[in-house]
Amino acid sequence: MDVRFFFSMSYGVYIVTSMNGETPVGCTANSAMQITAEPATIAVSINHDNLTHKAISESGMFALNVLSEASDPGLIGGFGFRSSRDVDKFAGVAWHYEQGLPVLEDTMGWGLCKVIDKMETETHTVFLGKVIDTGVFAQTAPAMTYEYYHKVIKGSSPKTAPTYVAPEAVAELPVTKTQWVCTVCGYIYEGDQLPAGFTCPLCGVGPEFFEKKSVEVPADEVKPASASGTKWVCTVCGYVYEGDELPEGYTCPLCGVGAEFFEKQAAPAADTDENTEWVCSVCGYVYEGAKLPEGYTCPLCGVGVDQFEKRSK
Repeated sequence: MDVRFFFSMSYGVYIVTSMNGETPVGCTANSAMQITAEPATIAVSINHDNLTHKAISESGMFALNVLSEASDPGLIGGFGFRSSRDVDKFAGVAWHYEQGLPVLEDTMGWGLCKVIDKMETETHTVFLGKVIDTGVFAQTAPAMTYEYYHKVIKGSSPKTAPTYVAPEAVAELPVTKTQWVCTVCGYIYEGDQLPAGFTCPLCGVGPEFFEKKSVEVPADEVKPASASGTKWVCTVCGYVYEGDELPEGYTCPLCGVGAEFFEKQAAPAADTDENTEWVCSVCGYVYEGAKLPEGYTCPLCGVGVDQFEKRSK
């Protein structure tokens, strides 16, 4: 199964809340949609392991809170990467009750729903709710989409999310590579851009004779690149080898010269804002910069600097 199909689907970002007895609970969700207009019904998908699932099942009620791009990103992590069994997710968050259900104020609005049907899957329950009341807050920014959450906020999916894909599955996906193909002789240069002043090492034509295309390569066939970005450039034909060191006895695959004709191209300076990022090991949030600010906490899940791992871009 090619999981990239699911990446092409569109989602929003929401927080579903309910009452577990006398205690307000909630979880982040991205699988919610309006099913009908009259009467208005909304469906949400909630993981069986979430305490919110138990609360909705027993109370028969839930509230759907719609996040906007201006909403505090910490709401996503606070409600998505922690359990209501362990923490009070509403502590420090602006909220109030509407007809006995908790609604969050740093959102675009809320819809109160009474469960009228449900569908079970292996891991999730899809609750169908009849909307009994709605309310809106300041509409100062567009509704947050799942794509915005990933690309701008740079968050990842909790394991209980319907859209969660295991990292090992992503790692096995085909890799898309950019190639420039010489229309005269067929020589292929791999890279996002042709180097300045580049000429074909086989037939000598300039970059205007190259056509750009994207190709998919199986993940296990991708040549390991240098972790530090080191490249070796053939001084005879311009062929580029990516790697920390040239293999023993290496010869240029284009012109056949030996390793002594290759020049090492310096990798970018280490620990700069341009090539260093820090990844939260809890929720996957990415902070770009040479160093984490003093006392920094993850804006999604709230953990400290000790939970961040440094890596090069």
